[in-house]
Amino acid sequence: MTTQTDSPFYRPATGLYDPRFEHDACGVSFVANMKGVASHDIVARGVGALCNMEHRGATGAESDTGDGAGVLIQIPDKFLRAVAGVELPAAGAYACGMAFLPANAHDAEKGIEAIERILSEEGLRALGWRNVPVNPDCLGKTSRSVMPSFRHLFVADAAGTAAGIDLDRKLFVARKRIEHELPAEQRTYFPSLSSRTLVYKGMFTTPQLGAFFPDLADERVESALALVHSRFSTNTFPSWPLAHPYRFIAHNGEINTVQGNRNWMRTRESLMHSDHLPGLDRAYPICTTGGSDSMSFDEVLEVIHLGGRSLPHAVLMMIPEAWENNDRMDPKKRAFYAYHSALMEPWDGPASVAFTDGTVIGAVLDRNGLRPSRYWVTDDDLVVMASEVGVLDIDPAKIVKKGRLQPGRMFLIDTAQGRIIDDDEVKAELAAAAPYDEWLADGMVSLDELPEREHVIYSHDSVLRRQQVFGYTHEELKIIVAPMAKAGAEPIGSMGTDTPIAVLSKRPRLLFDYFQQLFAQVTNPPLDAIREEIITSMLTTIGCEGNLLDSKPEQARLLRLETPVITNAECARVKSLKQAGLVSKTISLLFPAAEGAAGMRKRLDAIRIEASQAVKEGATIIVLSDRGVSHDGAAVPSLLATAGVHHHLVREGTRTRCGLVVETGEAREVQHFALLTGYGAGAVNPYVAFATIDQMQAERIIAGDYPREKLHKNFVKAATKGLLKVMSKMGISTQQSYRGAQIFEAVGLEQGLVDEFFTRTPSRIGGIGPDGLAEEALKRHEHAWPRTAVPSVLELDAGGRYAWRRKGEAHVMAPEVVASLQRSTQINSREEFKKYQKLIDEQQTKLLTLRGLLDFKWADNAIPLEEVEPAKEIVKRFATGAMSYGSISKEANETLAVAMNRLGGWSNTGEGGEDPVRYQLEPNGDSKN
Repeated sequence: MTTQTDSPFYRPATGLYDPRFEHDACGVSFVANMKGVASHDIVARGVGALCNMEHRGATGAESDTGDGAGVLIQIPDKFLRAVAGVELPAAGAYACGMAFLPANAHDAEKGIEAIERILSEEGLRALGWRNVPVNPDCLGKTSRSVMPSFRHLFVADAAGTAAGIDLDRKLFVARKRIEHELPAEQRTYFPSLSSRTLVYKGMFTTPQLGAFFPDLADERVESALALVHSRFSTNTFPSWPLAHPYRFIAHNGEINTVQGNRNWMRTRESLMHSDHLPGLDRAYPICTTGGSDSMSFDEVLEVIHLGGRSLPHAVLMMIPEAWENNDRMDPKKRAFYAYHSALMEPWDGPASVAFTDGTVIGAVLDRNGLRPSRYWVTDDDLVVMASEVGVLDIDPAKIVKKGRLQPGRMFLIDTAQGRIIDDDEVKAELAAAAPYDEWLADGMVSLDELPEREHVIYSHDSVLRRQQVFGYTHEELKIIVAPMAKAGAEPIGSMGTDTPIAVLSKRPRLLFDYFQQLFAQVTNPPLDAIREEIITSMLTTIGCEGNLLDSKPEQARLLRLETPVITNAECARVKSLKQAGLVSKTISLLFPAAEGAAGMRKRLDAIRIEASQAVKEGATIIVLSDRGVSHDGAAVPSLLATAGVHHHLVREGTRTRCGLVVETGEAREVQHFALLTGYGAGAVNPYVAFATIDQMQAERIIAGDYPREKLHKNFVKAATKGLLKVMSKMGISTQQSYRGAQIFEAVGLEQGLVDEFFTRTPSRIGGIGPDGLAEEALKRHEHAWPRTAVPSVLELDAGGRYAWRRKGEAHVMAPEVVASLQRSTQINSREEFKKYQKLIDEQQTKLLTLRGLLDFKWADNAIPLEEVEPAKEIVKRFATGAMSYGSISKEANETLAVAMNRLGGWSNTGEGGEDPVRYQLEPNGDSKN
């Protein structure tokens, strides 16, 4: 099977560009007649609104090559009957698709043959094709160079029985097959293929849409609604298919959790089935490889809707309002959201999504409301919604209502009913459709409801050995763990560090140190998790999720956790679960230390096999545990095992059948919890951290009369608050969304390791592989249980990552470096400063930083340095008139004047603009007119 990145319509991953990071920051609007009266005026107003959002789109170096623009309208039956060239069945009994075919005529014809064959295999009949009139002359060179050819495809059910949404369901499976099965040279993209809606879009600026497609100016093209979009492709490359609208939505914003959403969607496919979509398995994968976040959102919304749920229902499953901390919300509505949160995590991020199926049209904001959307209603039933005011010139006297979308609220028009449906009415109707509250009461189990179980408490020496095995240091105990246990908050520190990254460190580092959290950027804002507490949630559920396209009481059978960080006692409860629908299975992460790296690799393979077998045997919660480390048994890095099992089960399609709990002695910092949950863990038990807290209290390192349980709760609270802080920096509101979202990049790991265990994680440099990770784990194990006959000294390492220590981690700004710099400035000695430079350049930076590893590769035909003219001489020739660039702007004039003054007193004798600028040298640098 080929992928979408093989297509000429998509730019493949090249250098630092990766299509996984496609995001949009755009303008979106719709125009509709509330009563469902179709007219060409609605289409014209829609295109006009689009043109008025030109500033919300973007262009590259070519002002006539845009990032994308488009319009979605109802099927214009009158127009299509006149131009189709074939006899069409009754309205609704046929579908029209806009096809982006290959530009090469031969490839296009081959593609058409393959498309008609697939349609026939799916019980559909191709009625005919129409060449869509286009005007490429209005496009820029870049847009024209990748332009496909355009045809309308007319399709009907071969049996003549399916119409409307039922016909669209058959078309969905056929279209997905076309996307997946056609070879790259015949690749065809359908912006729309439906009996209800038709899309015109492309790589345009907003005024080019109407100029390119003459159809849109034809008075016979009528619709009761028009959804338009102007694209600004943030940090990405535009392409014809990535323009909006998609088949159901137009989106302004970013989906921050899209990688995790795609992963979860891929694994849900094994459980998805619907009587409405026979042969659904032939449509997999649902999410197109290489698409943007908006494209993936639209594809998932489409399958949920066609699978049997109304469009508003599907939208609210994907973008629920903030219900977790809202005590004033109607209990029925809370139950609706709680039940569906067990089926799907929110697609989280700053988003304004306009949606339509051709009958209903509406819009919804994310729970934060970070994207603006406003609407107007006129006395002649016109409704206009847009991401800003003023997209249409409307007489204020005609406006009967104005409003704005609110966080988590839905604005909905039903053209069949001829009215605007209030947000409360929409949600009350959906909440009453099933007894969700009863299903939750009978099925959902809270962790604190489980009976107490015995758990292991380690002795002092045992704790110390485990601290050594898992890389604890004195510094971490005092700077990280103790403050979290005492204050219930993560200690505050500088974000900068002058220590080497993990792959360059000479000390054995934890796998966690090889990753960096990604942060919100460009138009994608972080959250204020403190002031916006009501919209954030650390609630999480683990267990078997069930069928996304169905609603059954047994799908509520899950374990509910208030936080993903759990205590030793709580972990013991989880490990002993043996209830209907909630069965746990513990898998050991230990391997024979004597077998070295080969033993770890062998154990990793066995762990994944055991996880698959556990799921087959009915386990709904898998506990990955490194308890029991000993002289003979070393521990696989918990993050490697967690990510490995997560992606292994994703590839098998069984990941949503179980939850993952990690019982590990490694985790103690917020970054550790973030990585474990970010790579799929539903809960983490840092058992050595709790044992460490008990030991520090016994040794009075934690001073004060604190109850043991209070210190443990404080640590959980601190870790939870730290997780929320990390999530909010990426603009993510809920732990359910963050879990499995893998918002990280790897630094210093071998690409093969990343592909196998941390699939689809960005990794821009190489590094160590599994053998290197095993070597580091075994060095720590050797420190706790030496293989020599010499008795081991039970003593923790000093550390030195947060402050310089004599036997600790190396620092760029080591004492000798700082002292050298201070001496050079105190005695004003160039020789001393050169010593400082040498320490930094040769002894420190080259050994401790990535940039220190860079070197110049001189070409064989390089110009000798002595032949390169000094910049001062170039400026001098320019200033004296020997060299002239003609006119120069005032800004450039001022910039050059500053540069020349720095070079030795050159001063400006001109004003810039149209006249050439002249400069002359003055001993004191004063200007002369």
